[in-house]
Amino acid sequence: MTQSDSIAYDVVVIGAGPVGENVADRTRAAGLATAIVESELVGGECSYWACMPSKALLRPVIARADALRLPGLSRSAGDPLDAAAVLARRDEFTSHWKDDGQVQWVEGIGADLYRGQGRLAGPRTVEVTAPDGTRRVLTARHAVAVCTGSAAALPDLPGLAEVRPWTSREATSAESAPGRLIVVGGGVVAVEMATAWQALGSRVTLLVRGDEGLLARMEPFAGELVAEALTEAGADIRTGTSVESVTRQDGTVVAVTGTGDRIEADEILFATGRAPRTGDIGLETVGLEPGSWLPVDDSLRVEGHDWLYAVGDVNHRALLTHQGKYQARIAGAAIAARASGAPDLDAGPWGAHAATADHDAVPQVVFTDPEAASVGLSLAEAEQAGHRVRAVDVDIAVAGSSLYGDGYRGRARMVVDLEDEIVRGVTFVGPGVGELIHSATVAVAGRVPIDRLWHAVPSYPTISEVWLRLLEAYRDN
Repeated sequence: MTQSDSIAYDVVVIGAGPVGENVADRTRAAGLATAIVESELVGGECSYWACMPSKALLRPVIARADALRLPGLSRSAGDPLDAAAVLARRDEFTSHWKDDGQVQWVEGIGADLYRGQGRLAGPRTVEVTAPDGTRRVLTARHAVAVCTGSAAALPDLPGLAEVRPWTSREATSAESAPGRLIVVGGGVVAVEMATAWQALGSRVTLLVRGDEGLLARMEPFAGELVAEALTEAGADIRTGTSVESVTRQDGTVVAVTGTGDRIEADEILFATGRAPRTGDIGLETVGLEPGSWLPVDDSLRVEGHDWLYAVGDVNHRALLTHQGKYQARIAGAAIAARASGAPDLDAGPWGAHAATADHDAVPQVVFTDPEAASVGLSLAEAEQAGHRVRAVDVDIAVAGSSLYGDGYRGRARMVVDLEDEIVRGVTFVGPGVGELIHSATVAVAGRVPIDRLWHAVPSYPTISEVWLRLLEAYRDN
């Protein structure tokens, strides 16, 4: 098919995960004709192999942990989880890996869906190869948005493919709990899946290459408290431990560590990072390197290409679903503004066409027990960025936490900019703190002065009173 036979749109989106869906939603709302291309399931990684199934697995684990802290429930909550029921509920949240509902949503916003592999075929041109091998060429009058996301990155170990290791996809979609599970890694996927499968009946061994411990990108106490809880639950955590070789013998996985230890398991999960899904999308046709991350400006436009946008994981700014959807809203608005001929974009910090939060106010919740939640800069990051800051640390010990459960353990840190008197970052660790983080996100993104936060009165008796303890600690020192 030649370009003269192509179908023209204002915008073509490659990838129909939550990021691509949101770009299409914003461009359609602006009246732009939009096509969206998807090679797998509409709804993407988050809906079927990441956010939704993982949290469906973890919710019963956290609910039971909360019940065990309450005298009226602890006895009945002491029984093992019904793994089959947990997995069945997980299947419901993935729609049994069928995307009919998401397809209806795309059709409902008026976008055209093309099934198949989308590849750039030159500027403003996307070639779609359908599952039956037929090809169509789509052209974009205004923009092409690459929203193909990321995939699990596996280490370069000889024979690893023959071992059939788990990645995050297999870990969230497994049909039963393995008797023994090795988890390699210490980040979010590693600790969440270790938490889930340990509670569902697996004996988990967690191997962490570095000596920093778990959740190394958060404040140090976050990983420490999560590690304590995982150890108490029965997991074996080994830091400073590399995996040198992996084999599968008669169905049993054998991992040999850098110290020569042999660890046997039924399955092994590698949660060792992500790689951009850009290896086979035609980047070479527009002067970009296949398989690379795509650097963008704050309007999410790829550097050196006034028609090409990279939104979500592929730009490597903040590999989180909610942050990718935020970028999609910004990118959609920027595409619409440029398409309308607007002379200037509102692209300054915190403007309508600038993804400023990617730099200063990225929130994240780790759904372990205890939960870990953070937004903005850690103390180390703030100092490295050249800010003059002070960290305020308090235990989460308020009336609300005592009521939440007996023996509640938690900690909070607020990083304060001493020159501007604003909050640069906040970290909470403890049961239930995931629901606290948005208040911190508002404070950081809004650059709310400390003096004004003093007048934001937390309701009594809630865990949110930790805000008062943090502000008191800052004022008193």
